[in-house]
This record gives sequence, structure tokens and C-alpha cells, in this order.
Amino acid sequence: MKRSSRNRLTEKEAFLFPSDSLFDKVGRAVCKAGCLPRKELFEAWEVARRVRRRFRGGRVVDLACGHGLAAALLLILDDSSPMALAVDRTLPASVNKLYQALLESWPRLEGRVEFVEMSLEEVALEATDLVVSVHACGRLSDLVLQRAAEAQSRLALLPCCHNLKDADLGGLGGWLEGPLAADVVRAHHLRNYGYSIFTQRIPADITPKNRLLMAEPAASIERPRL
Repeated sequence: MKRSSRNRLTEKEAFLFPSDSLFDKVGRAVCKAGCLPRKELFEAWEVARRVRRRFRGGRVVDLACGHGLAAALLLILDDSSPMALAVDRTLPASVNKLYQALLESWPRLEGRVEFVEMSLEEVALEATDLVVSVHACGRLSDLVLQRAAEAQSRLALLPCCHNLKDADLGGLGGWLEGPLAADVVRAHHLRNYGYSIFTQRIPADITPKNRLLMAEPAASIERPRL
């Protein structure tokens, strides 16, 4: 199947997820909801499983969350996180439809994912949080990074839709193509904020914007004021 397809998954595509694996079980729930593009399922899954290999526990805060699938997956993959806060300026009308479909298979999610419409600047973050954002477009990626760094939260960010006109390329544009230069500078900023960084990629056949930046405060490093 073409994993980068933007077509919505519906119950007609449930046959694509036939096994008893955790991913196929999620896929069938997404198909039942009938509201999520195929690409978003694979993006959220590939990010969530890489994040949980690195970071466990903590409140999950999914910024620019869309349907909030990443938030739910992070709870499914690690039940030690008490809850997830899924935040977007405007939530999709079908967000509850997906959540209810997931609840049928994972009733333990009941009451543990809170969907909130608000500006990302207004979200109260704590150092114990795990801040996640899957394809926050352009300047939103920088805002997510800034908010996590201010709170000294752990961070997992999959940047998207780089606005090179306004992006900080750190003078690297002569060596690196623009979006890569912007992401290198973002990683460098986190290092300056006293973070240890971890860089990975999700499969390019899902999205060419596949650089996953993960970071956590390095306790032994004196952190500069923001």
C-alpha cells in the first residue's frame, strides 16, 4: 500500500490491517473512524514508537495535534503516562470520532486524553511533560521547540513545511539545503538550552519531511536563561 497517501482510511480499507499486531489493531480502529488520512496514521505510529523507545512516562502534551492520534498512541505504547493533553488552535470536527473508535479497543484510554482548543502559547507546560508535535507547520515547529525549552520538558518534534523566508538557517544555506539547515539550527538551539539531542528519521516513503528531533534536558549541563 502507498503509505504516503492523503486519502482517508475507511472501513473498506480495514482488510489492509489483517493481523493481530498492535499496529494493525490501530489501523482497523482508524479505518472504523473513517476520518484520518493514511499518511497521518503511519506518521503518528512511526514517531510514537521511536519516542517510546527513548522516553517513558510523564504527561503527554501533543501540540498542533490534529486528530490527536500521536497522543493516544503514546498512551497505548506506555501506560505509565497518566494522561495526554492534545492541543490545537482549531480541532477537527471528527476528533471525537477517532477517539471513540480507539476507546472500543483500548477502554483504558477513557478520560485520559483531553482535547483542548487554544493557542500553543497558552499551554501550561511542566518539566515532567513529554512534549510531542508531528508535522507542526513552519513557524509552529519553532514555537513548539521554544515552549518545551522554556519548561525544560522532553521533546519530540517532526518539523514540516519549512518557511525558508523567515527560517534561521544559521549561515549554513551555502552548504546544506534550506530545510536541513533550519533543522540543524533547531538542534543546535536545543543544545544551547542545555539539552541532549537525539536525531532519527521515519521512513521516507511516508513523508520526505521525515527528520525526527528528540531532546531531553541534560542535568549535568548549566542551562542558559531563555
